[in-house]
Amino acid sequence: MDESRIRIEYLSAGANRHTAVADWSEDGVVAFGADSNIALWKPHGGSPRGIISLLSGHKEVVKAVKFFPKLEGETTTYLLSGADDQCLKIWALSADGAASCIQTVQGHTAAINCIAILSDRGQSGAKSRLFATGAADATIKVWSFDGDETRLLQTIKPSPKFFPLSIALSKLYQDDEALVLATAGTKDIVQIFIAHSATNPDFQRQATLSGHEGWIRSLDFTWESSSPGSDLLLASASQDKYIRLWRFHQGKELPAAIVDGADPSTGAFLPGKSPSNKAYRLKAVEKDFSITFEALLLGHDDWIYSAKWYPGSAAGKPQLLSTSADNTLAIWEADPASGIWVTVVRLGEISREKGATTATGSTGGFWTGLWSPDGNSMVCLGRTGSWRMWDYSKEQDKWIPHIGISGHTRAVTGIAWSKNGDYLLSTSADQTTRLHATWNRNSDEVKTWHEMARPQIHGYDLNCIDSLGNSQFVSGADEKLMRVFDEPKAVAKLLNRLCGIGDEHIDTMPDAANMPVLGLSNKAIEAVDDDLEVQAANPEADRQALDPGSTVRKSALDFDHPPFEDSLSRHTLWPEVEKLYGHGYEISCLAVSHDGTLIASACKASSINHAVIRLFETEKWTEVKPPLTAHSLTTTRLRFSPDDRYLLSVGRDRQWAVFERDSDNRSNYKLLQSNPKGHLRMILDAAWAPSTDLLVFATAGRDKQVKIWRKASDDAAGISCATTIPETHPVTAIDFLHRDSHGSFVLAVGTEAGKISIYLIDSTSLNVSSSFTLRPE
Repeated sequence: MDESRIRIEYLSAGANRHTAVADWSEDGVVAFGADSNIALWKPHGGSPRGIISLLSGHKEVVKAVKFFPKLEGETTTYLLSGADDQCLKIWALSADGAASCIQTVQGHTAAINCIAILSDRGQSGAKSRLFATGAADATIKVWSFDGDETRLLQTIKPSPKFFPLSIALSKLYQDDEALVLATAGTKDIVQIFIAHSATNPDFQRQATLSGHEGWIRSLDFTWESSSPGSDLLLASASQDKYIRLWRFHQGKELPAAIVDGADPSTGAFLPGKSPSNKAYRLKAVEKDFSITFEALLLGHDDWIYSAKWYPGSAAGKPQLLSTSADNTLAIWEADPASGIWVTVVRLGEISREKGATTATGSTGGFWTGLWSPDGNSMVCLGRTGSWRMWDYSKEQDKWIPHIGISGHTRAVTGIAWSKNGDYLLSTSADQTTRLHATWNRNSDEVKTWHEMARPQIHGYDLNCIDSLGNSQFVSGADEKLMRVFDEPKAVAKLLNRLCGIGDEHIDTMPDAANMPVLGLSNKAIEAVDDDLEVQAANPEADRQALDPGSTVRKSALDFDHPPFEDSLSRHTLWPEVEKLYGHGYEISCLAVSHDGTLIASACKASSINHAVIRLFETEKWTEVKPPLTAHSLTTTRLRFSPDDRYLLSVGRDRQWAVFERDSDNRSNYKLLQSNPKGHLRMILDAAWAPSTDLLVFATAGRDKQVKIWRKASDDAAGISCATTIPETHPVTAIDFLHRDSHGSFVLAVGTEAGKISIYLIDSTSLNVSSSFTLRPE
């Protein structure tokens, strides 16, 4: 097997749910935090491949990501990232796609929440660039970066003390050295700090802006126009559901609108505190400045997480993009006639059904929104970790949705190919099961992988999955039962149209599936006609009441592209057809026999009574008794041999056990051999070699070893260890290629550190003949 022929085909990861977690560079790259990694995505990079690479380095969740604007003649792009591990990392991205971390700084003593960069086009010759970071240690640190290293210039401690959730940095006047830093967070105030010089800044607090009635999640500066004397505008977005705009004006006189009392919102009825026309006075480099309240933006129904100015606001009419927990994204601009700020575009999930708000426990909505550098595209991050994208069409004068990317937001706990290998199923601790497949557009185009369906959206963390044939699967979660799902007609037709996956039983499938408002079981339903009105029912009176917002219309999946996020989360559920009971605790692992007639399962256990393996036959879905006993603690992995003659189990009690099928009753298995000291520490995974003649399998443990076992030709000798492969970290996953390669078995080994190695093992001697490590993307 040639190492050079192995390449990454598909990367899938959901974004972290934080306001500052993403940024869009001038080169057209979106960088966002995906757990402890930073994912890079080119929304307009030709074929919609999705994530192009992952940058690994942080030890904990990444919360803040920001690109430095490029200086004149610069070919390298620099990226800043901050995380829960208290580290600030600077990454260099070269034009050929290579990326490396050039510096790690540990200045904060708590998680870094936000980063602000001084974007100054005028100083193209300047060698050092300023930026600021805000962290949960209740400090803001100001830094300079000269292209090689970062230097700490100042530490600011806000008073009264609060945790900064957002900071913004700008020049105070276009032709001047003075800088302004705005910070806000877990209080309802915005603090304004002024520095007189950009070369050696010393920020001092000069104003505290009040008016908001909740935590402030986002701050952003822009110039009102490109003229040299232009005023500076600051937008502040808050959990009180409102955005406030503030005007920074040079001179002792107040802006004309304030003097004349022409502010259209003055005197009008507005919720909350009435807007104050109080002017805040500043002094910088012997010049006077004033800050006045400009406008209150009303229109969102829930917490507002981000507000970003259009990148070209200074060149034309200022536009503001806001995202909210009410599942909408809005573009605001001032009405030319009246000056009132109004919503000119509203996108997102606009549903008649109102759910819980963020204040009552919902984690819905959009967490952040980004403009593309040219302002003709927008992306926003939803609560499911997925990105939605819209492009502006001048011909149609509207925003057109395009394919975004999606992925799990928590640890992936199980993956399984369909029996014919057409698609991949994955389960995660984010309580979803997702189906991934290739989109075949035209024969001459590159095939790209996408999430094509979300068969299960559950109320418990999912732990394991396996496929039953080509249109059915079984999954286990942190509950005492397993659930079996059938493919619905709507999804089968979609997969046939986009992926070329055919199914001869499509006419007998249920139309679609829906989940009752207060239930966990997906119910098979009939798709309704497009013009039929569905009335809302009371879920307290009827537990089986269907949510009109997720009713499946007959044309719901009739499109020629992978489903957008709203379709994935509403219209691609699979109906549940069976529940399998018997275990006393949460399901830990399961496996389906290759002929599809048996399901083996185990649950979390601390005693021999619960550490049993239960078998279920798939014709009548009944348990085959008695259960199999061997382990004393949780079983971590179950695997059927290629011919289903043997069943292998490994567990936390450090032992493996092999059960053999009864020749008379093919549903019964009995213990052939077990090894209570198979590894020095718990065994985490196991796999069968692709051989029906020999009994050969591998086990992997926390003792940093992979062991290959073989049954001797002499039955009396039993199963013994033939080869031991040492690794540098605990081994968490292994599997054999399902066919031998030129007389060798191919074994993939994955470790706790994320390293994947490929070993070629001689099928006769079982010794390692060669190995290599896959390059991290």
